[in-house]
Amino acid sequence: MERRNFLRSGFLGCAAAIGGLQLLRAGDGLEFEEAGSGMKITKIRYYGAPGYNKPLFNQARGIVEIETDGGIIGIGEGGSRDMIEQCAGMMIGQDPFRIEYIWQNIYRGMFYPPGREKLHALGALEMALWDLKGKALDVPVYDLMGGASRDSVECYATGFRASMATTPEQRAIDCIEAGLRCYRIGPTGGNGEEPFDFYGNADKTIESCKRMDNAVGGKGNWAIDLHTRFDPPETIKICSALEELQPYFVEDLIRSENPGAYRTMRTMTKVPIAVGEQFGDIWDINELVEQHLIDYSRVTVPNTGGLSQFKKIASMCETHYVGMIPHFTGPLATAALVHVLGSSSPSRCMMELGGGEPERPAYFNEDFIDFRKGKLYLNPNPGLGVKFDPKKADLIMEITEGSKFSHPVLKAPDGSIHNW
Repeated sequence: MERRNFLRSGFLGCAAAIGGLQLLRAGDGLEFEEAGSGMKITKIRYYGAPGYNKPLFNQARGIVEIETDGGIIGIGEGGSRDMIEQCAGMMIGQDPFRIEYIWQNIYRGMFYPPGREKLHALGALEMALWDLKGKALDVPVYDLMGGASRDSVECYATGFRASMATTPEQRAIDCIEAGLRCYRIGPTGGNGEEPFDFYGNADKTIESCKRMDNAVGGKGNWAIDLHTRFDPPETIKICSALEELQPYFVEDLIRSENPGAYRTMRTMTKVPIAVGEQFGDIWDINELVEQHLIDYSRVTVPNTGGLSQFKKIASMCETHYVGMIPHFTGPLATAALVHVLGSSSPSRCMMELGGGEPERPAYFNEDFIDFRKGKLYLNPNPGLGVKFDPKKADLIMEITEGSKFSHPVLKAPDGSIHNW
């Protein structure tokens, strides 16, 4: 009873603070006069991330701020200007607590399913809604998603900046000794002016993997990303040679346009397969998971469309015994992933850190991410635990009005969004 009263008083305090839910007492319980927060989205701002100029629509680092008439602001990361502008125009005037409703309206409201570039922007805005809701209720996002299910999330490194070694094998050893779970390498060749020799680099890649496995003692202490660089004959040759070694995973065996090709790949190799970095929403990867064609999902945020969608994929992966090792996209997205993975239950979770450590841009507070001895720990501060200094970023646009285009909206009898 004491705990119930504590929770009730805390919730009422939050609701009063945000001018939100209108609550009526009814005996010992509470009734809601209306569902929602009582707040409305009034402004959405989009900032460029200083120093990050890669024209990658699916790995953008733009920062979004969603502001309400209650003065609460949520922060997200990702999306290109055009895609953010279109999505944001459909959010002005909406209740920020209705995250799934807003997502469904933007995803389905223009009739045509969005491409991965638009989904990336939608994910950035959805991320900001979760941050806003956590701040409004004074709880971390992981508590809103079911509470902590693990104390920390293991990490693996793509490169290891802290090492002074001159060989990848020694860098991998330094990485493991620093507490990270795994060191990831790539195939030989490529990234230069020389034509890519499929045959020669298949053999060289196999030899590189043998040296790495020997250096770190196998035991899943290393992994390789084939970067979709090889065609099936060379891919199978490499994977067949790696079966006797001990990689944690082999990533992106072939090009990603045809996920169904992994039905063939799965029958031809026993290496642990990781796929999903280039994918988007749940329908991009569901068959690979459900048909046990992969061992690890690499989907990430904001590419999946946001934290809610990633959470759905995490539940699907748990159902089918598939691990989750999301791709790195940006520093705030990394912090957001800790909240989602930290409140989910796939048996194997691991996060990528470029260079073996989190990025800490000057426009975020230093403690927005908690990284110790190779692991990322849950941030107990409200929302995502991030504080953004807009003076240290470049304001690109501010949206205060809804879209002037008339978006048809069709609702089911229960009020949910329906395709029109």
